[in-house]
Amino acid sequence: MKRRDFLKTSAALASLSAFAASVRAADEAPGSEREFYELRLYHFRMGAKQKLFDDYCRNAAIPALNRAGIKPVGIFNVMVGPDSPTAYMLLPCATFEALAAAREKVWADEVYQKAGAAFLNAATDDPAFVRMESTFLRAFAGMPKLDATTMAGKPRVFEMRTYESPSEKAGRKKVEMFNQGEIAIFRRAGLMPIFFGEALMGVNLPRLTYMIGFPDVAERAKNWAVFGSDPEWKRLSGMPEYAGIVSNITNILLQPAPYSQI
Repeated sequence: MKRRDFLKTSAALASLSAFAASVRAADEAPGSEREFYELRLYHFRMGAKQKLFDDYCRNAAIPALNRAGIKPVGIFNVMVGPDSPTAYMLLPCATFEALAAAREKVWADEVYQKAGAAFLNAATDDPAFVRMESTFLRAFAGMPKLDATTMAGKPRVFEMRTYESPSEKAGRKKVEMFNQGEIAIFRRAGLMPIFFGEALMGVNLPRLTYMIGFPDVAERAKNWAVFGSDPEWKRLSGMPEYAGIVSNITNILLQPAPYSQI
């Protein structure tokens, strides 16, 4: 990333900091603070740039982000989904201000600049990636913190689902539905939650995104069947107040990079 582009991005993040603080203060009691997440999507062309991205993340980005206080960092490759080849980067942070500060720290990190030079200084006629998208999310009250421990040290496949809603009111009702019982049903069915987040900034709003994990694809199919037959899910999904609150669902299967911290 060019320095002037980085500075523009940093300025935009800083200007959003007050907004995030007001959102946080509006309905949060002391001790119940929810995390924030930046979810990045990198688009690539087929070829060597995917390895360049892996080397950059492993040797430069993740160590620098950790030094700046952002951890754990997740890096995921698309197994089944649109726009392949693509990769996702998940950055959890306690506050929006922490994320903005971490960006400044990473850019000022000389070790990062040196380790990531091939990626950061790629020629404009041969860029390191085609395009990067970013979404800023706030954790649900029903799962205020990311859980990277449930699948740690095990074979794992992640499923990331995005629900769009026809209105802001409908989007809030879907978040409420998760908080009122759907997350608990996920756990009972073996759909191991990693995070749930409501998008505050990004495209196709209003929407929410969540990630769940499985040992393998076969286990995923079995556990979704358990979820669908759960009596509490049938009761919850049949409530009139939750009818028509989702207008579109995007479903992607992800495989963590070997060096991913999630």
